[in-house]
Amino acid sequence: MITVPTPLRDGAPDLSFVESAASAVAAHVRPGCTVVLESTTYPGTTEEIIAPLLRDVSGLAAGTDFHLGYSPERIDPGNPEWDFRRTPKVVSGIDPASAIAVQAFNDQLVDETVLVRGTREAEMTKLLENTFRHVNIALVNELTIQAAALGVDIWDVVRAASTKPFGFMPFRPGPGVGGHCLPIDPSYLSWKIEHEVGIPSRFVDIANDINQQMPRHVVDRVFRGLNERGKPAKGSRILVLGLAYKQNSSDATETPATLVIRGLLGLGADVVAHDRHVGAYELDADVRRVATLDAAELAAADAVVVLTAHDDIDYELVVANASYVFDARHAVAGDNVEHL
Repeated sequence: MITVPTPLRDGAPDLSFVESAASAVAAHVRPGCTVVLESTTYPGTTEEIIAPLLRDVSGLAAGTDFHLGYSPERIDPGNPEWDFRRTPKVVSGIDPASAIAVQAFNDQLVDETVLVRGTREAEMTKLLENTFRHVNIALVNELTIQAAALGVDIWDVVRAASTKPFGFMPFRPGPGVGGHCLPIDPSYLSWKIEHEVGIPSRFVDIANDINQQMPRHVVDRVFRGLNERGKPAKGSRILVLGLAYKQNSSDATETPATLVIRGLLGLGADVVAHDRHVGAYELDADVRRVATLDAAELAAADAVVVLTAHDDIDYELVVANASYVFDARHAVAGDNVEHL
């Protein structure tokens, strides 16, 4: 099983980790074994890169001497209902025998496997899943900016639209997207299509632009909120709640909190942060971490900015003691609260 990161480098897919892992695996390939790629990547990677690399190192041919397939990982950190075993898993092989072997292996791990036509279909399935989320999050984020300009409560709009029992799926706005998938995976699809077919992926490009501007939008809103309360951003103490990219997760990979904090620091603000889930963080040298969230810490802040709505935060304490709360996740309510 090959499950390693597939980042972007200068806007292009970086498969160096996949190639390195495949080279290591190739030294152990034997007749009859099964090799499965799980890393998110563009359609064609398994057949065009993994199979030749394994052949060159092992001297054995995929589909003839050993089985080769692709099965994208599906992990939702912090989701108590859909854990690894209960989440259906897409499986595929470069030929029928490989597909059977890959499915048989995964049938031992999860309750349900979903066999697709080939590895390219499985590779694109993962990209479709994440591009679907990316584009729809961008849509509601853009509507959030527009709704604020019109004096409309976008959260109430989403709540009302969610009562429609058909033809609608709720996506909620936020300070940006993060994690290993959304900021990266859709670009793998657009890169592959543009380089092989010459067709730009307009939806992906637009979604990237919108979601990438959300941290700056949060910074601008906090700046305006402070001004309206007669406080300049420079020298103001701002307490950021949540560094992880996702609720109840310890993962700060590509988290929008980093860009928000950098933007606030750029305004001359004194930024402190609280997140008991996240360990070492890349801005720890610039931002003091608050281990205990108490009334004194909240009252000392000119603005409290909720970026990740962890369940372990006492939001009643936040509202009761903070003078101004900017909530990018709609976690709290009160006269002193401004929502994204």
